[in-house]
Amino acid sequence: MVDAATLACLPAHGYLINTARTGLIDQQALIEALAEKRFAGAGLDVFDYEPLPAGHPLRTLPNVLATPHLGYVTARNYRDYFGQAVEDIAAWLQGAPQRVLD
Repeated sequence: MVDAATLACLPAHGYLINTARTGLIDQQALIEALAEKRFAGAGLDVFDYEPLPAGHPLRTLPNVLATPHLGYVTARNYRDYFGQAVEDIAAWLQGAPQRVLD
């Protein structure tokens, strides 16, 4: 877990990026470090509450880039995922599932 002591190790020009799990980082320590500009900023794609409440500090800090839990999205990713989902549904409707879990 990234706590206040770990955040203190970031250089002033450093950025913290989290697209994994919000529980990996002490949110209060992160907000305090960002508010005090101890490092350059953060790019965040995961949050304790989604969507973030309107008044949440991570929405208002100028050194935060927040994305709506879509850090994994690419055109290819969507094409593959949704294309396979449509194939699976069509095959299931025909009584011949393509991907069967054992």
